[in-house]
Amino acid sequence: QILGFHLSGTVMEPATPSDPEVTHKVAISFDRCKITSVTCGCGNRDIFYCAHVVALSLYRIRKPEQVKLRLPISETLFQMNRDQLQKLVQYLITAHHTEVLPTAQKLADEILSSNSEINQVHGAPDPTAGASIDDDNCWHLDEDQVREQVKQFLSQGGYYGSGKQLNSMFAKVREMLRMRDSNGARMLTLITEQFMADPRLSLWRQQGTGMTDKCRQLWDELGALWVCVVLNPHCKSDEKSSWLRQLKKWGDMDVCPLEDGHYGSELPNITNALPQSSLAQVFSRAMEACELHWQDSHLQRIISSDLYMSPAYQRDQGDSLLFNPQGLPLWLDHVPTACARVDALRSHGYSREALRLAVAIINTLRLQQQRQMDVYKHQKKELLQRGLTSTSTLEGWVGHPLDPIGCLFTTLTETCRMDDDGAMDTGEGEPRTPVYQHVSVWGCGEGGESYLALALEVCRNEEQIVAKLQDLELDELLVQTLRKQALQLLEAGPFSGLGEVIHRESVPMHTFAKYLFTALLPHDADLSYKLALRAMRLPVLESSGGSGDVGHPHHGISMVPSDMLRLRTVLEAVQKNIHSSSLIFKLAQDAFKIATPADHPPDITLLNVALELGLQVMRMTLSTLNWRRREMVRWLVTCATEVGLRALISILQSWYTLFTPTEATSIVAATVMSHNTILRLGLDYPQREELAGCARTLALQCAMKDPQNCALSALTLCEKDHIAFETAYQIVIDAAAAGMTYSQLFTIARYMEHRGYPLRSFKLASLAMTHLNLAYNQDTHPAINDVLWACALSHSLGKNELAAIIPLVVKSVHCATVLSDILRRCTVTAPGLAGIPGRRNSGKLMSTDKAPLRQLLDATISAYINTTHSRLTHISPRHYGEFIEFLSKARETFLLAQDGHIQFAQFIDNLKQIYKGKKKLMMLVRERFG
Repeated sequence: QILGFHLSGTVMEPATPSDPEVTHKVAISFDRCKITSVTCGCGNRDIFYCAHVVALSLYRIRKPEQVKLRLPISETLFQMNRDQLQKLVQYLITAHHTEVLPTAQKLADEILSSNSEINQVHGAPDPTAGASIDDDNCWHLDEDQVREQVKQFLSQGGYYGSGKQLNSMFAKVREMLRMRDSNGARMLTLITEQFMADPRLSLWRQQGTGMTDKCRQLWDELGALWVCVVLNPHCKSDEKSSWLRQLKKWGDMDVCPLEDGHYGSELPNITNALPQSSLAQVFSRAMEACELHWQDSHLQRIISSDLYMSPAYQRDQGDSLLFNPQGLPLWLDHVPTACARVDALRSHGYSREALRLAVAIINTLRLQQQRQMDVYKHQKKELLQRGLTSTSTLEGWVGHPLDPIGCLFTTLTETCRMDDDGAMDTGEGEPRTPVYQHVSVWGCGEGGESYLALALEVCRNEEQIVAKLQDLELDELLVQTLRKQALQLLEAGPFSGLGEVIHRESVPMHTFAKYLFTALLPHDADLSYKLALRAMRLPVLESSGGSGDVGHPHHGISMVPSDMLRLRTVLEAVQKNIHSSSLIFKLAQDAFKIATPADHPPDITLLNVALELGLQVMRMTLSTLNWRRREMVRWLVTCATEVGLRALISILQSWYTLFTPTEATSIVAATVMSHNTILRLGLDYPQREELAGCARTLALQCAMKDPQNCALSALTLCEKDHIAFETAYQIVIDAAAAGMTYSQLFTIARYMEHRGYPLRSFKLASLAMTHLNLAYNQDTHPAINDVLWACALSHSLGKNELAAIIPLVVKSVHCATVLSDILRRCTVTAPGLAGIPGRRNSGKLMSTDKAPLRQLLDATISAYINTTHSRLTHISPRHYGEFIEFLSKARETFLLAQDGHIQFAQFIDNLKQIYKGKKKLMMLVRERFG
């Protein structure tokens, strides 16, 4: 029902397989055809109305006769007498006594108190009555929810799709502006407040770092939207003043970021009329846009008529600032400013006016381009001699925060879209590829220009716009437009990024040139190559002979199989001019992919090009740190394998110019010698031997140069050749005394045992022991397993080897538990069980009273005594129990000696005497050991 200005109802949500039927109570207040507040029992909070509010609103619109219409409640109450009023109140309290009884009692007390606040005011509020005519009325917007959502999305830093969600909110603002909904600026204000409160701003400011690209794009869109808001053609001056005050307030805050997302660079202002503002922040353009107006009569005529032209008699004068020689109107504003006007018109729902102004801007750009061409033709000789120009330019449009070219492109293509553009982008689902058709420019008549062709003509070197260009299906008209623009870019001198000479400040045109190259290749191969070579800035190539037949493009890169000379020239120029290893590596990978198609035999010429580029990358990155280095090395071996045996032998023989010794042994030689490589190459026996010989030579050279890191790999690679293996082993023995660590030596020693060389293994293990030092408290040291293994190996070889290693163990290991472990293992079985040929084994267990175990037993007892004293100097009560267990282990070792029980008793007596101050601990010692 409708009660005054209050619509209420119940909305039923039908049952689903997983949920039962639910009903929700909905209340909507309205005023002068706008919903001013909503509440719903579903509890869903969002910046958009929930489905139940929408359902109730649509029901009222579509079935007005079904909704009872009543006067505001105050009018009904006015018609009741005292008894009726009392009855109403009591029935109301009875129906809802739990909710309203406390409130009813409180209000009754206040009404009965003569000096209460409630009695100072005439009448009483009525939620169902409409607002006063002077009250502001606007659509309901859940401000708290807007704040909360923006805050949440910002806190995610642009990840988890939050950037998409924020762009969706910006799109909602644009939709509101288009519908002339006053909440558009209100919602933008709320969004901006949260952006300004982002805690990362102060962090970036303190660190002097720039924000991420994702963040900067969001701030750019925020700034551009404020420009749109203040450029509303029907904006009242007091509104503009209040926005200007607000923008200044934000701009004056310390954390307000600069326009380029950094804290400390200089940018010109929006109109270029004033000298450079020292530090332009994100709202500077919007503040400057507050100074712009729409009163200019020429501008008014442009946007209000498709047929506005100069009189025919004025057209041959050629110096008009208002019209071109064909009589079409021009608009000579600075381009980003002019495009900001187009964006504002489009955003506020004036799409036809926006199109008219966009066409005038393009006619202006065309005329300027023609005049610049004329100037260049007169100065060409002088400029070519100089090689480049540093003519100061106006502000660049590429990467401009207001995205002027993008704005023109969107305005022109929007009118050519065939699909329904009315649906709002909610950021969900896959974006549909748009379909375009040619639409003639209004006022030009049949056979005139098309908005789509104008859009293509205006495009330049912006990655985002080039991405949009990919959506255009190129027909004959669009190909002609591209060809015309490409030729102009090549001939236009310093005013074009693809001219023969360029500005010092010129932006590289690679992205746009790549698009033009790919798009024009099927239609005009010579022009495509000319563009590509000009973009690479390789003049030597432009004069080389014409191309042959063009092959089909692969992966967006195209090759000319009949023109080896051009390929070789490009390769030499790349090697000479490109200084970034990652770029050359990418180029090598691309060439390799194209040279090895899945369904065709490989292109050997192009494979060799990929290999040469790869070799250059190896040389460039050999002495520098590069996190992709391992990937690059593996790739090079793969590429050389595809080229063939001679390529592999070449990289093995010249390894020291390409790889580190570790890379050469562990990656290159290991991969070359793998079963997969031998199969891939299909080698016969002599070829396999030649390759293996090269790999072994490399392995020995690397082991000599870096034995620590290459010795084990060298031994592995030389396993099948006795002489090479012996040489590698001798290199290890020679290096062991000097540069190798115990862990490297233990690893090689274990490898030797595994290969069936136990005596060599023993020798290396003994050398490793001399490098080791285990302190009394290092009972979890990673080398313990190696020490236990070395002792087990010595024990298995026989009494002599055990006698040789025990002095080394005693010297290197001071940890009592490790020593007692070794002692126990040596007494469990007889030595010499490895059964070395030619040796006799007595099969007797060894005694701890005789050498060599006696020395080990004494060292273990001594280690227990020293460790005990060390632990007692700083022991805490919580470690007492653990200490008593430690003494129990010590007793087991003491008892292995003949007079061990006497030694242990004396040791305990000493402890009780020296540490008698630790009463509780000594009591525990007495309890356990007497």
